[in-house]
Amino acid sequence: MEKLDIGIRMEPEYFGPLWRYVKDPKITDVDYNGHQLWITDVENERYLVERSGITEKFVEQFSHRIANEVSKPFNKKCNLLEAETDMLRISIIHESVAVSGRSICIRKSPPVLRMEVEEMVESDYCPLPLLELLVNCVQAKMNFVFCGEPGVGKTECAKFFSQFISARERVITIEDNPEWHYGQINPGKDCVELRIGPDFDYTKAIKTCLRQNPSWIMLSEARSTEVKSLLECWSTGIRGFTTLHTDDVRKIPDRILNMMENRMDADRMENDVYSYVDVGILLRRKQKHDGKICRYIDQACFFLREGKQNQIHMLQQDGCMLLKELPVSVVERLQRYGIRDPFASAVVQKRMGGRI
Repeated sequence: MEKLDIGIRMEPEYFGPLWRYVKDPKITDVDYNGHQLWITDVENERYLVERSGITEKFVEQFSHRIANEVSKPFNKKCNLLEAETDMLRISIIHESVAVSGRSICIRKSPPVLRMEVEEMVESDYCPLPLLELLVNCVQAKMNFVFCGEPGVGKTECAKFFSQFISARERVITIEDNPEWHYGQINPGKDCVELRIGPDFDYTKAIKTCLRQNPSWIMLSEARSTEVKSLLECWSTGIRGFTTLHTDDVRKIPDRILNMMENRMDADRMENDVYSYVDVGILLRRKQKHDGKICRYIDQACFFLREGKQNQIHMLQQDGCMLLKELPVSVVERLQRYGIRDPFASAVVQKRMGGRI
């Protein structure tokens, strides 16, 4: 995907009938399927826009502008056009392969945190004791894997918890599309933001990080064999977050092992998964009684390797906490970082305004 450093003007004339949705901070996705305009907002509500005002002439002009900006042809032979800015990811599919008509998708990723502590608790996104525990786990430098289906907010959840990393610790983000915006969201913190490209893949980026004195590595998504390099980094004491696609935290180890290049790597790395992945979080979305869609933390767990045994300790299931008695090794680790009560966080309490 080509990066648009200049050219796209965030102005009504450039986006035409799409402008009102592009500028609206509550809108996350703008999708045109050739004859209908669908909008998705921050509440994960998706709705059809009646009388959108989009014409065939506008679609042609808009496609031509984007093609010019990235200096790419867009026709029957070159039927996919992709580009991005710091805030937008644009994808256009030519009508020669999109039977319904030329398709336009605009994904917005502004440099803001969409979740706040008080809102998370009040909306049942996360029970308060679990929220405080997870913040403490960040401050105890544990490694997190966020999982779930596409669209459940894995990256947004990871972004939220990453803000609790100390400003004195260097964070390196690795992404193919700019979504984290760590430097802008956390002004004053030490951050290096790496961008994946044709000559700089995930594995190379992870290995390059080791020469940049990182404390944390934030990998936007674990997809393939790069997960081996990530685990090797974590084994050195570097900490980090990543996301992956699976529907149960208990499947995270197998999902990681299936990404290994061969069976020998998988067998050798199985114990490492339980040794260096500390926390698993599963995000889901559901429809409330009023019809609104909400996201929430459905599952949370600790991965442990104790006495040569690999173990998974579930903390949360079906959106409810199961227990408040933690494994001894977890309690000891929290205590090493001065955290005496795992379920009490001064940072969270302060943001709740002392109402806890």
